Amino acid sequence: MIPQEVMQQIRRIQIRTNHMVNDILAGQYESVFKGQGMEFKEVREYVPGDDVRMIDWNVTARTSTPHVKVLAEERELTVMLMVDASGSGRFGSVARFKNELAAELCAVLAISAIKNNDKVGLIVFTDQVEHYIPPSKGRTHVLRVIREVLYYEPKGRRTNIPAALQYLNSVTKRRAVAFLVSDFMAEDYEVSLRIANKRHDLIAVPVTDPREETLPEVGLVSVRDAETGREVLVNTNDTHVRTRYAKAALDRAKNRERIFQRTRVDAIDVRTDKSYVDAIYKFFRMRERRCA
Repeated sequence: MIPQEVMQQIRRIQIRTNHMVNDILAGQYESVFKGQGMEFKEVREYVPGDDVRMIDWNVTARTSTPHVKVLAEERELTVMLMVDASGSGRFGSVARFKNELAAELCAVLAISAIKNNDKVGLIVFTDQVEHYIPPSKGRTHVLRVIREVLYYEPKGRRTNIPAALQYLNSVTKRRAVAFLVSDFMAEDYEVSLRIANKRHDLIAVPVTDPREETLPEVGLVSVRDAETGREVLVNTNDTHVRTRYAKAALDRAKNRERIFQRTRVDAIDVRTDKSYVDAIYKFFRMRERRCA
């Protein structure tokens, strides 16, 4: 039984994301994400200027009149939401946790997809793939996806991005649009990103919190790693400690960006202290310019 507060949260997310999809992203999703190929539509008589390679010789022979095949774009897409449910996602120093932001972002993407008659699937992973919802359509299905992102209780605490991408490749035979939502506090995922991006349209969605970048000057604090459970005592009054912490965070972010560039993976950077609307809008505008 899902707690009432979770259902209320799902409802709030649905209302907010419906507004965003209808008023802000209307039309952009369809223009950015194209169909997966061409499919047969009909046969009609040949007219001068038609591509002779499209002549349907069987119909031509049967009717004694040249006919050509007419193809149409296969519009339906499969959108896979890949959500990192490791321990570090249950952290936030501003208005909400990273996993709550991830759930709302997934809701925007899922609602955009079903409004365009696309299928939506979900992969929830930690150090292994823990939950899979096959792609499907419809409002009820999308609400289930949002609920699982919010309410799913993971067994693992660490992050294994390669395992999640390998699972994606095994369960999704056709090319899909895959959003990888994670804080990317992981290692050795570059090769897997490159392989997955060749098979699918892979988009990374790094989720960060300002406290992961800088430490406040508040004296001695006990800090616990959400993925390993290790606790250390940190003197935040020490300037050198704060400087090293900030440098490590900056190096981590730069390394992540370099990996995305080398693997040609587009990214939507979202933060718990900022609206994700601008980040998504910027991404869609970038994709529109590329498609133009």
